[in-house]
Amino acid sequence: MRLTLNIWRQAAPGVAGKMETYQVEDISEDMSFLEMLDELNENLIAQGIEPIAFDSDCREGICGTCGMMISGMAHGPEVTTTCQLHMRSFKDGETITVEPWRADAFPVIKDLVVDRSAFDRIIQAGGYISVNTGAAPDAHATPVPKPNADRAFDAATCIACGACVAACPNASGMLFMGAKITHLGELPQGQAERDARVVNMVAQHDAEGFGGCTNIGECAASCPKEIPLDVISQLNTDLRKASGRRR
Repeated sequence: MRLTLNIWRQAAPGVAGKMETYQVEDISEDMSFLEMLDELNENLIAQGIEPIAFDSDCREGICGTCGMMISGMAHGPEVTTTCQLHMRSFKDGETITVEPWRADAFPVIKDLVVDRSAFDRIIQAGGYISVNTGAAPDAHATPVPKPNADRAFDAATCIACGACVAACPNASGMLFMGAKITHLGELPQGQAERDARVVNMVAQHDAEGFGGCTNIGECAASCPKEIPLDVISQLNTDLRKASGRRR
């Protein structure tokens, strides 16, 4: 395959960036998108050109670090992570535009790398259970109904990649936050701090500069782990109840 790549280049935070065009040739359709970028970077280094900075770690669709906008779509044309996107999803001769996540809460560090520590601060605000349970209990010591366990597990598959924020016209992080609140809220261990959790996490979300949810649904459509949109309804229900009890 021969491809034309329009890639966002930005040397550092706060400086002007621009799109630059590169040609890549002899790309196998079995390569992942990141392997294609690796090959491009090897060519750039051989020419004495600064390689393109991008995030990656596990390259198995687990860690969520590899996010980028590919031709206007979070993670590209398939519902998967960028590292699991393969070049067979593109056509020979195609022009592909590659950009970092676009959100005020995710400032660009360099090229395609953004600072997603806002997610970490939301988790620090309430995405945890602090009850001292002592030694690890037996697996069957705290019964959890299967529907609750299944829903908690499904919500817990969120990998905090940020695709929901990048895909949302409002740059809202509500799907991410809804997944974390639903995950803990479905379990007995998460009940003690349920009210404080949702109030504190929503307050931190807003303080970080994320937008509000208007139920467009692009977040769930682009989520590589297929987190359902109704976790946002669960978040809003918990927030309403917690706010009422606090008043």
